[in-house]
Amino acid sequence: MLRWARERRAHPPVPNPPASAFPAGAPAVRRPRREAAGWSATWVGHSTVLLQLGAMNVLTDPMFSERASPVSFAGPRRMVPPGLPLEALPPIDVVLLSHNHYDHCDRPSIRAIARRHPEAAWIVPMGLARLVRRWGVREVLELDWWEVAEAEVAGGVATVGCTPARHFSARGPFDRGDTLWCGFTIRANGVAAYFAGDTAMHPEFAAIGERLGPFDLILMPVGAYEPRWFMQGVHVNADEGVDAFRQVAGSGPVPAMVPIHWGTFRLTDEDPLEPPRRARARWLAAGLPDDRLWVLRRGETREIEANRD
Repeated sequence: MLRWARERRAHPPVPNPPASAFPAGAPAVRRPRREAAGWSATWVGHSTVLLQLGAMNVLTDPMFSERASPVSFAGPRRMVPPGLPLEALPPIDVVLLSHNHYDHCDRPSIRAIARRHPEAAWIVPMGLARLVRRWGVREVLELDWWEVAEAEVAGGVATVGCTPARHFSARGPFDRGDTLWCGFTIRANGVAAYFAGDTAMHPEFAAIGERLGPFDLILMPVGAYEPRWFMQGVHVNADEGVDAFRQVAGSGPVPAMVPIHWGTFRLTDEDPLEPPRRARARWLAAGLPDDRLWVLRRGETREIEANRD
């Protein structure tokens, strides 16, 4: 941290772009649920995505607060508001919570969702259930890496797998590594998705695809990666995000990829507008089909009307 602070004083990062540089999309959420086969993804911002998998509504790492911080007056602040307000969410069936960092595990958001959607099943990594229960969550299941469990909810039956990730956990100076961090896979109503959570490159991406795939959709982080000497052990950069996607997807049909973990909070030194540009350049250089990279505007919904065979 001291080295990073010295480098930033000597070479300040580019300023934050104006909020207008991050265009908003019009959410097209099916309420209360999808009635037809198919699925959709709505990017709320950062790592928060609303997935409508057939009739099932799934939310990843819910973060709706103004700051990613233990206090309301300091810490990383949103560059733009959520693309879908918390009060506009449809009935939530499943919440996937990848780890306990403040930009992913936000107490006000979790309390509000637990109050508004008390029947939701929360799936968390080992050690995190106790915390979310204190915040009002009723139904919570802890998983270890490679564990798979089923949750029967109003929208159907979800089969959820807990996947390895290269990251860490901490909410203060004395609890580093006390709880697990992970990604998740989820299958419901004929649709399969992989949410990578927060992660650096690691050797298990191909195994995730082989053991728990194939997938229709992959939510892959692409931001918060500079300086590389500091961040390479906890976050993929945009190029690596595409490389990880390719390993997960394997040689089968190319799933859709939604880049996440960018354009909401300024956590590191790269230009906040750089991650999707770099991801697209890597994507096209790899010869992947352009229509399978879904760089969503904040609040935008992209949907598939019928499941792919």
